[in-house]
Amino acid sequence: MQILNSPLSPPILSAKDSTRGMVRSSRDYVRVGTQKNHAPTQSSFHNLCSCGKRHFLEATATTPFLPIRPSLHASGSTASGSMVDSPSPCLVSYFMDMDMRNTTHPRRPDWYQGFFAWFLSKFMASYEAEVASYKMKLFDKLVGKAEKVLEIGIGTGPNLKYYAGNKNVSVYGVDPNPMMEKYARESAAEAGLEPEKFRFIHAVGESIPLDDASVDAVIGTLVLCSVSDVAQTLSEIKRVLRPGGAYLFIEHVAAEDGSILRFVQNVLDPLQQVVMDGCHLTRRTGEYILEAGFNGGQEINKISVHSIPHVSSHVYGVAHK
Repeated sequence: MQILNSPLSPPILSAKDSTRGMVRSSRDYVRVGTQKNHAPTQSSFHNLCSCGKRHFLEATATTPFLPIRPSLHASGSTASGSMVDSPSPCLVSYFMDMDMRNTTHPRRPDWYQGFFAWFLSKFMASYEAEVASYKMKLFDKLVGKAEKVLEIGIGTGPNLKYYAGNKNVSVYGVDPNPMMEKYARESAAEAGLEPEKFRFIHAVGESIPLDDASVDAVIGTLVLCSVSDVAQTLSEIKRVLRPGGAYLFIEHVAAEDGSILRFVQNVLDPLQQVVMDGCHLTRRTGEYILEAGFNGGQEINKISVHSIPHVSSHVYGVAHK
């Protein structure tokens, strides 16, 4: 079933005022400009912050890919002495960002985050094999059309092999679980993506630390089921997309009302959220995307995936800004 260029209406999910306020405040502190050539210039560092944040970035950033404020768990970033010895507004923004992550995506124990990353790397093979044909069809839309790609909820990087090997592609991978970075980097290398063209960012979809209209495409697969605020995440996706940019997605969704599967989902949903890092079984994700205000139109296809029976109902497609 396809739904093309459907009428738009206000989002059906509203965020808590406190969370929205924290997201906006933190994003204003955290977001930094990205350069068209991907490599930060000396002047771009000077533009980050007049209080001395430039020096912290120069000391900690190990890849010249994206001039972004490193987080505690981000690749190549540490809590350096210069940061502690010279308190500034940037120190405040650092802790605001960390607090915002913990509010929208409560931090799990390290053992859980490590186990969950390992689990996804080992036990999703049958699912990935079943959806491979849909992913190939979907990501083929990026060939020759996207150079800067953001993938939210990148996880272990199972999608990278479909698009990251394309010439001139650079990838920002956002995930709230820092333990995913090891696996995502391995997947990036296997896909043929050069290390300097991949940046793992420890962040949440509700507050993406990139500039407005800074990427050509956003990818999200099995992500909106676990974010705290679907509407805010979709708003952020639209914000970072350039005009004409594309949001590509594959998401599991709630089964039809009154079906046996929907009854099972209703029963299992509380346990699913605990065991699978906040994953909800009963979200009508396709409707959220339709109502998010992608003015370029949406194409949404419904499919059934049988390798994970209790989340067999899926939607996939593309929405254009």
